[in-house]
Amino acid sequence: MVIYGPLTPAQVAFFIGIVPIFGAWLYSEYLDHRKSSSVPKAGRSSDINLAELDGTASENDRAVLLEGGNFQSVSPRPKTTPVASYVFRFLTLEDTFLLENKLTLRAMSEFGALLIYFYLCDRTNILGQSEKTYNRDLFLFLYFLLIIVSAITSFKIHNDKSPFSGKSIMYLNRHQTEEWKGWMQVLFLMYHYFAAKEFYNGIRVFIAAYVWMTGFGNFSYYYIRKDFSLARFIQMMWRLNFLVLFCCTVLNNSYMLYYICPMHTLFTLMVYGALGIFHKYNEHGTVIAVKFLACFLVVILIWEVPGVFEVFWSPFTFLLGYRDPASNTQSLLHEWHFRSGLDRYIWIIGMIYAYCHPTVERWMDKLEEAEIKRRIILKSTIVITSLSIGYLWWEFIYKLPKITYNKYHPYTSWIPITVYICIRNVTQHFRCYTLTLFAWLGKITLETYISQIHIWLRSGIPDGQPKLLLSLIPNYPLLNFMLTSSIYIAVSYRLFELTNTLKSTFVPTKNDKRLAHNLVAAMVIGSIVYCIGLVLLKLPAAMVT
Repeated sequence: MVIYGPLTPAQVAFFIGIVPIFGAWLYSEYLDHRKSSSVPKAGRSSDINLAELDGTASENDRAVLLEGGNFQSVSPRPKTTPVASYVFRFLTLEDTFLLENKLTLRAMSEFGALLIYFYLCDRTNILGQSEKTYNRDLFLFLYFLLIIVSAITSFKIHNDKSPFSGKSIMYLNRHQTEEWKGWMQVLFLMYHYFAAKEFYNGIRVFIAAYVWMTGFGNFSYYYIRKDFSLARFIQMMWRLNFLVLFCCTVLNNSYMLYYICPMHTLFTLMVYGALGIFHKYNEHGTVIAVKFLACFLVVILIWEVPGVFEVFWSPFTFLLGYRDPASNTQSLLHEWHFRSGLDRYIWIIGMIYAYCHPTVERWMDKLEEAEIKRRIILKSTIVITSLSIGYLWWEFIYKLPKITYNKYHPYTSWIPITVYICIRNVTQHFRCYTLTLFAWLGKITLETYISQIHIWLRSGIPDGQPKLLLSLIPNYPLLNFMLTSSIYIAVSYRLFELTNTLKSTFVPTKNDKRLAHNLVAAMVIGSIVYCIGLVLLKLPAAMVT
């Protein structure tokens, strides 16, 4: 086996950490099996009852968030046991502790195993690689085939009640936005897999739509629920960065290689800050208008005024700096400037749409109750106007060359997004119909985005762009596409589940003291294993000298 690139202290630290966790999990499974074997058969139902009780409590405790179907579990009763006690019981392999935390150990072990699979696929020569090829006919055939299959097998009608009007208006409902993310993500991923460069401008619009949803979803949550707690903040940061943090560690990549994560983190923080500052006055329309204006002014100052961007972000170069190994001429902040600058305004548009959401919903409610003739005229006007504006955008903006289009994108990306929203929500039937296969894919967009770089595509080197394909069946590109895609989607879904499982374990929602202890413990343990990894790497060289 050939390993591409030397090991780093962080990589060694990860393996030092995961090995005892994996061993503890196996031992806990053995203890559980031994305990079950010693109990009469009639008593074995207790395990089933516990599992059922756990599932029931989980379902009752979870609340679906507006920003995209993430789950927020209500943590159990606060405990005062010191974190050090848990660490000691783990290191001493205390039977009771291992049995109590068997499911957590299993989740951590599975998460670690999947990251090792990432490493084997992208940093060793155990598995093969192949070149990307593009055929427009095949590209469109596969995508439209997926739409047809999804329409046949997963078409669903929703009748959820609006939290504002209590009626089934379904304007920009969660099912619809999940489906929207799903079908965009499929095209986004296929664009990378097949190197479909002709769809570049469209992909830019899709990414803008994701950022728009960040503004829309987070504003909706904070404005309605008024939850600016530390637990809520950490949950959002965990959801956006937990997986990518470990990918950077295990694969020795820069944070900016996964540019979607820092982008969404930034704009989530900006929404949080905009609504969190003087949040007691958010009910006043004037205050919200001032906040929107302040957001625009901040963006203009940082991204539009020459020189300000470099001055503002240079202290964060250690985190946001990136240089493609294939191009050493760029400055470290070039990628961050380019990526964040393309969508610097659209998150604010998302917030504005979220603020206007109740008003638009009330207007749509009145429209649905209007007489048929008036309703048809108004809806026809909306469709014709939207299509006309969309056509003009297509002709005069979208068709521009890549570099020229990028200059217009920050100021025009709201146009196709608004056109899509208008047409998708023009009638009650359109609003309540969704293809749940795409909605399911929409829930795991973060995981599919991150995983594609390592277990579907391949770079082979730290910070390298994934310009190759992972090859499990050499010389059979379509069979290889089928197999690698199946594994890739399954792994992405498991990572989504594991991220939420571990979040509910380590991020309590109603115990800030415990949360603070967990954060400190994570930093201390991480620092210790990193130092051990550093010593182990330096030790051989020191012994030679």
